[in-house]
Amino acid sequence: MESNPTPQNAGSAPLPQKLTPSETELAKREGILEERERLIEEKLGILDKKLEQAEKVRKDLIEKLEKSAKMSPEETQKILLEQVEKDLASEISKRIKEAEEEIKFTVDDSAKQILADAMYHGVTDVISEYTTSTVTLPDEEMKGRIIGKEGRNIKAFEQATGVDVVMDDELPNALILSSFDPTRREIAKVSLERLMADGRIQPQRIEEIVDKTREDIEKIMFQAGEKLCHDAGIYNLPPDVIATLGKFKYRFSFGQNLIQHSLELVKVGVEIARQMGADVNTVRLGCLLHDIGKVVYEGDEGTHVEKGVAFAKQHGIPQKVIDCIAQHHEDEPFTSVESIIVATSDAISGGRPGARHENVQDYLKRLEDIERIATSYDGVEKAFAVQAGREVRVIVVPEKVSDDELPKLVHDIGAQIQKEVMVPGAVKITAVRETRATESFLTSGS
Repeated sequence: MESNPTPQNAGSAPLPQKLTPSETELAKREGILEERERLIEEKLGILDKKLEQAEKVRKDLIEKLEKSAKMSPEETQKILLEQVEKDLASEISKRIKEAEEEIKFTVDDSAKQILADAMYHGVTDVISEYTTSTVTLPDEEMKGRIIGKEGRNIKAFEQATGVDVVMDDELPNALILSSFDPTRREIAKVSLERLMADGRIQPQRIEEIVDKTREDIEKIMFQAGEKLCHDAGIYNLPPDVIATLGKFKYRFSFGQNLIQHSLELVKVGVEIARQMGADVNTVRLGCLLHDIGKVVYEGDEGTHVEKGVAFAKQHGIPQKVIDCIAQHHEDEPFTSVESIIVATSDAISGGRPGARHENVQDYLKRLEDIERIATSYDGVEKAFAVQAGREVRVIVVPEKVSDDELPKLVHDIGAQIQKEVMVPGAVKITAVRETRATESFLTSGS
């Protein structure tokens, strides 16, 4: 007897059908489209808000324009520019910050290593010699003998040396020698010391001593020029150039002796040139001659850069080296990597701590100018120039300057200081915006 088999799952719920790959893909795309639609709706909402803000700004500008109907065009333009600058302050600050960060990250690390190595090679001894124009006298009688009858001795001395002899009542046992030419001043100083040792102080003897001293000083300077060239690794320069370089021995700039400064510059510049693959010989000679115009006294016209360029052309110095002299203070645009290296080396040598000094009046004036510039900006409460003017700390009023506006304020202050104040090296500006809340309470025990 045959029986009909009954299906095992009869009466149970049917199994769900398995989706095909195409149906799965469609479901996935549908989910993506729903997500995009949601994002679009959010962006449309944001756009509507921005349009409302723009409309509000437009209405505010229209109201201001209506009020300015009675103003001059200049006043109207000023109002509009102030409004635009205020609206864009956040964006400007953001872009400044982005640009600074981009520069920091894109600078090649090897550049830092090159400068570090170059500064290490350029280390020189501390400069302890400074120009002096004061000669100490053994007693009051010696001063009378130097002056001579009716002042004939001192007149002969001034005429022979080309310096002015100043007598200060506050320094009874000293004479002050004054001259713009440090070589003349040195000749006068040595001659006066020799005259006091000799004891025969009269016009004829004064002329003999001064002439002999001048010859000795010129020999000393020429030897100093030869030694400087040898230490810098430069040979076969014309004798006139060597003699002029020798004048560096008695020439100081901000208390920094030019022989030490130039030799330091050569060491730093050569090291940078080697690591960058630049022309080492051009950099070497450019560093040595960059300040030679400071000891060229023929003619009073022109800066030391212009005098140095004229001197170099006169003595047949190569044009690439002349360009280094002409461009080391950026008086002209840079035309070669060698010129940039010479200018950078000069900034490193002159800007390092302890390299230079200046008189107290100039130092204080520089600090006052920096603080004056910083406090001239709206929203700045206080400003302090520290580290000889290489750092400026600015305290702002938080109600007047927002965090977004702070980078732009720092940038503007730095740009004005760079334009109006001469500071050796870089200037770091730090702006501080601080909000404080203070309140006093009476306690139960009061």
